[in-house]
Parts: sequence; structure tokens; C-alpha cells
Amino acid sequence: MKKRKVTLLIVASMLTGAIGGMLLSPAPVGAVAKEIIELLTDVTQLQQGQREMQSSINTNFAELRTLVAQQNDSATKLNTSIGVLQKTMQDLQANTGAQLSTMVTQVQGVTDNVSETQTRLSKISSQLVDMQNTLQTLDAKVTQLGQPAPSTANPAPGGNNPTAPGGSPPPTPPPSPQVLYDSARQDFSTGKYDLAHQEFEDYLKYFPGTELASNAVFYLGEISLNQHRYDEAISFFSEVIDKYPKSFKMTAALYERGLTYLQLGKRTNGITDLRKVIQLHGDEEPQARAKLHDLGVPVAGPGR
Repeated sequence: MKKRKVTLLIVASMLTGAIGGMLLSPAPVGAVAKEIIELLTDVTQLQQGQREMQSSINTNFAELRTLVAQQNDSATKLNTSIGVLQKTMQDLQANTGAQLSTMVTQVQGVTDNVSETQTRLSKISSQLVDMQNTLQTLDAKVTQLGQPAPSTANPAPGGNNPTAPGGSPPPTPPPSPQVLYDSARQDFSTGKYDLAHQEFEDYLKYFPGTELASNAVFYLGEISLNQHRYDEAISFFSEVIDKYPKSFKMTAALYERGLTYLQLGKRTNGITDLRKVIQLHGDEEPQARAKLHDLGVPVAGPGR
């Protein structure tokens, strides 16, 4: 609009100049009329050019607005796609965490069996040494028996029977620690919890200083947990943690105690135990991380 006013002012000035020139100049009237016509023609062309330019500007502006709208639409679709992708990634991480937790549980069971097998082999090796010593002792006794016995004029009463009359058989010794432990583990794995509980208690009674004593305490906690005696389970798991800090079952006891605390509604205690499992990098670390994720709490506590 401003450009049009400027153009009209220019044209008016030109017309005024032309008319003034006609009045002052002695030029013929026909020449002046011709110049006015040419001038009007130029003005018409300028106006036409201005209209075409305005139309072009309007067209370009409309196209620009269309492009902006398309860009906004594309940005909205992109944001929607990103949101869907993020949700898919979260679901994938959750599913992966659950699968990893199952795999870790299976690996834990295999590792436990390997550890028990190694302990069993160590016990068998020790038993073989004892048997070898016993055989050597028997061999020495057989050698002595093969030598001629000194003659006696008056043999002792009772003949060749070395057992004194009225003697009683020796008491039956308890089974070996490995046999008792294996029997308890078998009964535990088949759900015979009461029998397994008694066998693990007997193991701790007769063999409290063996390498598998902490395992026996841990499985007593597992039995109590399976029978919903949660306070008793926490007591057994705490015994493993406090009494056997170097036990193979220490982090497993921490993890199980943490879950038991959560079962009892003691959220703070449960979260603390799960974080300790992660700090110690135990075999149950992935499971502890997944559980904390489900609870919606960070892996590290405040101040870490």
C-alpha cells in the first residue's frame, strides 16, 4: 500500500511537470498530448507490474505458510514416533531384565551344584586317604598274625573269643557329613521340607565347623520362607550374613532377606539389602537391580 502511494505521487509529479511544461513551453499541442499518453502508458505498466508483484508475493507467502504447516505436522508425527520408540525400548528393557533374572537363577543353581560337587570331591579324596591308612594298618596286622605265636602253657579262659562276656556293641555313629547333607538337599528339592529341616539341623549339630555349614543355615532359611515363617527365615538369613561373611551363600542370603523384608512391608530394610547385593557384585546382582527397578527406586542410595 505504501509503495502504491509513492508510485502515485511520482506519477502526479510527472503529470504536473508535464502540464507545467506545456504551459511554459511553446511546443505544439500535439507533441504535448503524445507525451501525456506515453506517460499514462508508463503509469499503467507500472501499476500492472505492481499488481503482478503483489500477486507473486501473496502466492509465495501462501506457499510458505503451507510449508510451515507441513513442517509442524512432520514434527508432531516425529515426536509421536519417538514416544512410541521410547515405550518400546522400556518394554524391551523390562522383558530383557526378566529373562536375565531367570537365566541368573539357573546359573546360580548350576554354580551351587558345582560348588557342592567340588566339596564332595574334596571329602571323597579325604575318605580315600583314610581308607588307604586303614588298609596299611590292616596289612600290618595281617603281617603280625602271619608270624608264629608264642606257645603258652595255660591259655586264658574263654578260648579264642576276644570279646569279653556280656560286652555290648558300640553305638552307631552318625552318617558322614556329605551323606547327611546330600540327603537333606534331596529332600529340600523334592519339597519334603519338614524332613529336610530336621536333616539340616542334624548336620549343624554334628558338623558345625564344615564348609557346608553356612549352606545348611541358608537352606533352613529357604525352608522357613517356603513355609511362610518369615521372621524365622530372616533369622536364618541373618545368621549366614553375620556368622559366615565369606560364605558362598552370603549374597544369596542378603538377596533373600531383602525380599522377605519387602514381603513383610519393611521397604527400607529390603531396599538396603538389595543395594548391598549390588555393591558386593554377587551373582544375584541382576535380580536385585530388576527388583529395585520394579520398586521405582534408584540403585544407589542418597549420598552415593
